[in-house]
Amino acid sequence: MSEDLPRAEDPDVTEARNGNGAAFDRLVEPLRRELHTHCYRMLGSAHDADDALQDALLRAWQGLERFEGRSSMRTWLYTVATRTCLDTAAARGRRALPMDLGPSSDRAVLEHTPMTEVAWLGPYPDGSLGWGPAGPDTRYEQREAVELAFVAALQHLPGNQRAALLLFDVLGFSAAEIASIMDTSAAAVNSALQRARAIVAEKAPSRGRQRTPRKLEDARIREIAADFASALERGDADALVALLTEDVTWSMPPLAHWYRGIEAVSDFAAEVPLGRCPSWRNEIITANGQPAFACYVGESADAVHHAWSINVLSLRDDRIREITSFIDPALFARFGLAMTKP
Repeated sequence: MSEDLPRAEDPDVTEARNGNGAAFDRLVEPLRRELHTHCYRMLGSAHDADDALQDALLRAWQGLERFEGRSSMRTWLYTVATRTCLDTAAARGRRALPMDLGPSSDRAVLEHTPMTEVAWLGPYPDGSLGWGPAGPDTRYEQREAVELAFVAALQHLPGNQRAALLLFDVLGFSAAEIASIMDTSAAAVNSALQRARAIVAEKAPSRGRQRTPRKLEDARIREIAADFASALERGDADALVALLTEDVTWSMPPLAHWYRGIEAVSDFAAEVPLGRCPSWRNEIITANGQPAFACYVGESADAVHHAWSINVLSLRDDRIREITSFIDPALFARFGLAMTKP
């Protein structure tokens, strides 16, 4: 992987080794966002990515004398970040979505308790996305590789397979470079890649389906999200259902119940968000490189509306194939959103 990035002879590397924190910051800053995105892909949580990146940069700062310049600073920082994420993943386990826990519900479930003991997959703000250089033979566009379906599929992989797949198929590192990063052999990397690709192919939607949104104009993608949010605000069940595919799914972590198919999703929509929630206000955003909107709920149309959920939409052609509603007001600050709407 050819990279025009700092190596051992760079003056900032020398200064950083001598204890100059500002020089170390200059080395790290151009790579911070792409390293954070890598940590999110590895761990499935923006919060865990924060912690892992902070830990990785501390390890890098404390171990800078081990950077010998045989690779670029970018490769060395990916080595430290990947190993940190592997330690985190081994300690915390994988992140889940409701469909990982059990079958879908045919009818709306009205009594439910959040499952706080589950480590749930989380959304990722597009403002945090960082793209690094990738080789010509990578299998995934880097934006595609942060979409919910792909990140969820990664959670089914052991840590070494997850790392190998991301480093090779998304970031374009060679098998030899990955072997060095993961302190293993190139043969072990190729074996991990083969197994990882088979599992992702089984768990994730087809790449053609994932890339559908990029066949549409950005304005049309935003319009679909806005139409769904507007139908929710108006309580218009017919307009909402008209936007969905026949095999649509709707899940709502941290609630375990989820719905598959137009009948089950329509029943849930009519009974719960349209039937039992007095008033909605929404703000169109993007998350995980996908159309999304933030939901605020109020006791009446003229009452203050409070932060409720971040809703990420997956599309097939110009219909909504998946709705993932992350019910967690704490997410709003990460997306730069207000906690209330007047």
